Amino acid sequence: MKELTILYEDNHVIVVNKKASDIVQGDKTGDETMPDTIKAYLKEKYQKPGNVFCGVVHRLDRPTSGAVVFARTSKALERLNAQFRDKETNKVYWAIVESKPEKSSATLTHYLKKNEKQNKSYASLTETPGSKKAVLHYQLIASSDKYHLLEVRLETGRHHQIRVQLSTIGCIIKGDVKYGARRSNPDGSVGLHARTLTFNHPTTKEVISMTAPVPEDSLWQFFETAVK
Repeated sequence: MKELTILYEDNHVIVVNKKASDIVQGDKTGDETMPDTIKAYLKEKYQKPGNVFCGVVHRLDRPTSGAVVFARTSKALERLNAQFRDKETNKVYWAIVESKPEKSSATLTHYLKKNEKQNKSYASLTETPGSKKAVLHYQLIASSDKYHLLEVRLETGRHHQIRVQLSTIGCIIKGDVKYGARRSNPDGSVGLHARTLTFNHPTTKEVISMTAPVPEDSLWQFFETAVK
């Protein structure tokens, strides 16, 4: 069983700090998914015979790390799905980029089109047939000698949205070769981390806000310290 870093857990939900190599949903690699790992963990912890429920509410790209919530009951899944669909959640991402943006903060609006064969999205400033509007807000919050840390908030949730929109303005995410990075990161990750996730508890309605510690990487550690 893969190791899990659990940020929050109760009978209804479980929030996990995803590693860059983990996958939220099955793909052609056939690798163990996070729900598989969570189910095995729950079965072992609570000595549950038979099947255990673990519902996927939202996704992070495989090379991205950070906070992901899963539902432990079908009712919780239904209610969390509604919150994500109705944009009642709040997600804050940290992105390490190769170039400093021209403006220290801005709102980016593009129209994205996904190429299924390439598993890649393309951005345009104008709407084209089949494209979807994508909006994000970023703010420069720290810099090192070579890299810069942006805090990103999404208004929409499109395929590879942060990665393609930032690369379009010349701020390529570290290690993201698919969108123009000079070189890949040794562990196959990209410099994108789902830093905080805020949602209403599906049964108590209490606000749950979880902050995911950054990966154990010297540059991430530098930026986490710089922002404190």
